[in-house]
Amino acid sequence: MRKSLVLLFLITFSLNAQIFRSTTKVGTTAAQFLKIGSSARAISMGSAGVAVQGDVHSLFWNPSLIVSNNSTGSSAFTHAEWIADVNYDYAASILNLENFGLIGFSFTSLTTPEDIVRTENYPLGDGRKWNAKSLAMSLSYARLLTGSFAIGGSLKYVQEGIWNERATGFAFDVGTIYTTEWNGLRIGSSISNFGTKLKLEGSDLTFSNEPGNITNQGPQNVTSNYQTDAFDMPLLFRVGFAVDYLSFENLNATLALDAIHPNDNNEYVNIGTEISYDKMFFGRVGYKSLFLDESEESLTWGVGINYPLSGAIYITLDYAFADFGKLKNVHYVTITTTY
Repeated sequence: MRKSLVLLFLITFSLNAQIFRSTTKVGTTAAQFLKIGSSARAISMGSAGVAVQGDVHSLFWNPSLIVSNNSTGSSAFTHAEWIADVNYDYAASILNLENFGLIGFSFTSLTTPEDIVRTENYPLGDGRKWNAKSLAMSLSYARLLTGSFAIGGSLKYVQEGIWNERATGFAFDVGTIYTTEWNGLRIGSSISNFGTKLKLEGSDLTFSNEPGNITNQGPQNVTSNYQTDAFDMPLLFRVGFAVDYLSFENLNATLALDAIHPNDNNEYVNIGTEISYDKMFFGRVGYKSLFLDESEESLTWGVGINYPLSGAIYITLDYAFADFGKLKNVHYVTITTTY
């Protein structure tokens, strides 16, 4: 049954990728940073995280997963030096309200290095500097509706900026998780980044115009603005499963598979596995963007260690490597505290 389930997912989305690959809409959405994974653990498993038993980072993949957190709370921070020297940071916290569910907060930041402003009159720089920044903040809530079914959601504020221009918007995430009695099989689904469009606005789009360009005739120095288009956010629909396929004394293993339907590309599959010893040492491997044509993302792997500090306080350190093909490979580091 286990092999049949995996095979069914792979065949279904392989066929979908072939049918719809001619309708790809790459490059048609804004806020691409919202697609970057938030935790080294899930990234090292090929970014298959929609049904993996939750920690604080589940706010990104599927907010309903945080109901599996039995501690008082948890906080985490992830850093990655991403492609082209771009810095990616993610911070999140969750708090267990017992019978009232769980609440969470997350902050995401993507920044480019500063560079000098070049113009046609000052090709070597005019003394000013610019950079690009993107950020998102979310407030989340999740709770169990039955002993085996949970739902969660997030309200998200999103901002993108380049120099003096800004684009702001709001988005929602919603997710569900169902846990079966068969080997802890979990079936999850989520919708991410359903929200408003983003449109850049700012002082650099304002300029003086002389209609007709005839001196001393008609209006002079009319204030005008360049018009920018509004773009959708990268909407993602995820569905997948996670199953504990090995449990032998202190050795445990989990298999996870996500099928993703984005609004700006073809469908693809993420798959990964995690092996743990004594719930302290972890090894992970995965493959991202399976069946996606011309994707530079592929193999991922990582390791982790979970160490008890005192009492119920634990600290977890995770590392992930992501192969980006012709581009720079990316390394992720995540620190998580549970209390």
